[in-house]
Amino acid sequence: MAVIIFSVIILLLLIVFFTFVPVGLWVTAQFSGVKVGLHTLVGMRLRRVNPGHIIRPMIKATKAGLNLSINELEAHLLAGGNVNKVVDALIAAQRANIDLRFEKAAAIDLAGRDVFEAVQFSVNPKVIETPIIAGVAMDGIEVRAKAKVTVRANIERLIGGAGESTIIARVGEGIVTTVGSATTHTTVLENPDSISQTILRKGLDSGTAFEILSIDIADVDVGRNIGAKLQAEQAEADKRIAQAKAEERRAMAVAQEQENIAKTQEMRAKVVEAQSEVPQALAQAFRDGHLGVLDYYNLENVKADTDMRHSLAGDDKPSGGQND
Repeated sequence: MAVIIFSVIILLLLIVFFTFVPVGLWVTAQFSGVKVGLHTLVGMRLRRVNPGHIIRPMIKATKAGLNLSINELEAHLLAGGNVNKVVDALIAAQRANIDLRFEKAAAIDLAGRDVFEAVQFSVNPKVIETPIIAGVAMDGIEVRAKAKVTVRANIERLIGGAGESTIIARVGEGIVTTVGSATTHTTVLENPDSISQTILRKGLDSGTAFEILSIDIADVDVGRNIGAKLQAEQAEADKRIAQAKAEERRAMAVAQEQENIAKTQEMRAKVVEAQSEVPQALAQAFRDGHLGVLDYYNLENVKADTDMRHSLAGDDKPSGGQND
């Protein structure tokens, strides 16, 4: 019974030992030419570092002839970097005869960029296609162009350099500037290469993580007649302003007419009021003795004569009315 218990304890200790100490990984490293001790692998376990994430990239680096240390790889892993991609980038850079040190590659990786893709990008240039960008020539015709920009990664400017969106924005600015400075849109259509030449002279890759190799205009098309549209909109606006001013003048004329009508009615009221005082004046003249009966009849005869003359002249208005 004691032998069985002892055997079980030994077995458990061996399982814990081989689980905690990566003996298989140590053997692989030894046969691959990577000199690492078991105490180093145990120390990685104690530091909560997966030894496989360090030893396997170290084996690739050693086979590729790179002079790296385990401490450098472990420090980069503890800093949150991707050791495998950094080693792959260093191997690719060595094969492409690109001067890339481990410190630089680690810094690029910690900056959030894919360092392995950057090295591949530096060897094999990439083509960035811009969206359709519209510009207006001096004759008011819109020109729509699309460009293809061939760029290569600049390893020295990967840290802090602007990305692809900046390249696209600058190329778009160059297209708009070139089209806008053209006298007519036919000038741009006849020579689309002038757009790429103008953009290349501006040095648009400064401050970016890329180096522009070439800019090719993939498509040029004629768009809307912006000048005619603006003129039509201006004419419509002028028309509306003129209509508003005419309506204002008409409203003022109507108001003036109504005011004149009111004044006329007021004057007529005054005339009627004055005419109403005539009988009172005649009665007062009778009472005062200034007017006799004969004078009154003579006045009536004159009025009758005046009415007759109006009747003969075709005027039906009686004398003593408002129009006398």
